[in-house]
Amino acid sequence: MAKVERRHLLTAEQMARFVSDGFLKLDEIVPKEYNDAAYEEQQKYEGGGGRYWFESSVIREIFELPQVKGIIQSLVGENPGYDHSFLHIVRARHLRGQDYHADSIIDTRPLAFDIQAFYFSHDAPREMGPTLVLPGSHLRRISNGSIARYKNILGQQQLVSKAGTIAFMHHGIWHCAQPNFTDRTRYVFKLRLRPGQEQRNLFNTEGYDSPEVLNIIRGAHRKWQGEEARIEQVQRAKLWRYVCGNDSVDASFERVFSRMGI
Repeated sequence: MAKVERRHLLTAEQMARFVSDGFLKLDEIVPKEYNDAAYEEQQKYEGGGGRYWFESSVIREIFELPQVKGIIQSLVGENPGYDHSFLHIVRARHLRGQDYHADSIIDTRPLAFDIQAFYFSHDAPREMGPTLVLPGSHLRRISNGSIARYKNILGQQQLVSKAGTIAFMHHGIWHCAQPNFTDRTRYVFKLRLRPGQEQRNLFNTEGYDSPEVLNIIRGAHRKWQGEEARIEQVQRAKLWRYVCGNDSVDASFERVFSRMGI
């Protein structure tokens, strides 16, 4: 993957929101002509969902667009490793949703992370059942479907999207597909990538230690985390040090890192 221009990289504010929430949704980042081609192809596609990445005539072109490559490089570097992909298809009037889960979370890495890109080739309004995510859940390690018993968690957010939107997610985020109440089939393509290098200083770090950016990391998801929100916040502050390539920047709650001399 060739290096992209700096203007295509994530800003410090965008990266901070990814670290804080565990995902970043880029609305309508893919031009209409690519979306139209992908949607037409997906409607006719008869192969297996796991083969779509290799058999599609357009999906690889979409992920080679500079504005898409810039986000990928900001998160997992210039030469990420392919892990897996799948074209998810939810038929019209499919009224059963998924249970909450996290994908492939057997992971001994303390800070490094894979990403999963969810691409919508067509408009996906709420009634069509786009993916539901729980912001701030990505650093709470769980075993795949062990959270299936949880429903309707405070703070959850549905990825209502326009055509051309890609949501980039930390591999640990809790998520689930929702029922499709419409008469149209819903498509979403998922691509998972592993980091090809240490994930430090890969984005546009200008302003990474500004009060405005650090306050994003210090923000809490207290609606569902309750009294554990402060502990979760310290984990986000550690991840912020890692991605910024600066082990002295302190975005921790009440500057606990500085007070502890770490």
